[in-house]
Amino acid sequence: MQISPPTHQDDPIALIGRFDAHEAPAFRAFVAPLLDTSAPLLHFDLSQVAFIDSTALAELVQAMKTARTNGGDIVLSKLSVPVRVILELTGLDKALTIADQMPGTVS
Repeated sequence: MQISPPTHQDDPIALIGRFDAHEAPAFRAFVAPLLDTSAPLLHFDLSQVAFIDSTALAELVQAMKTARTNGGDIVLSKLSVPVRVILELTGLDKALTIADQMPGTVS
């Protein structure tokens, strides 16, 4: 998986490729310092994620818990079909903050 950092402050972090157990450590290492702030708000563009497994879901939930503990949140947007299906099947679409397109359009 490729993690594409935002080029501007309001741009999302794009995740590209397979998000699975093999990629989880790199994701964790990337987000840890971003979550270690007051009221972190991380926005992830998942439009190019072709596959997501349970380990990746656990990483997203852990990131959400850490962000919310610190007074912030994570926002997932532009969900690819595989990601949307898995989030709906697991019920995580109700727990995670999901925006249809960009921040401000939370569904």
